Amino acid sequence: MTIGALQLDLLIPGAQSLKDKRRVIKSLKERLHNRFNCSVAEIDFQDTWRRSRLAVCIIGNDVRHVNSQLSSVVAYVAANSAAELADYRIEML
Repeated sequence: MTIGALQLDLLIPGAQSLKDKRRVIKSLKERLHNRFNCSVAEIDFQDTWRRSRLAVCIIGNDVRHVNSQLSSVVAYVAANSAAELADYRIEML
């Protein structure tokens, strides 16, 4: 069994309040969960308007498949989000 963990650092330049930020983050979390069948949680910067850190977790039998899925998540966030991808880190456990 392989556990893949992805940490995404996001910038939300259009957010003028926590409500704006939460709307963007909630939408992104739901889209990622529905599209990639992964677990997603905001793990840092909950009280900061224009910054967020998300953790994405995928579990599978094959390391290559899990790594490929997490790389696809990164590409999706970079191309299809109101938030800008500032940095990311993938770890296999």
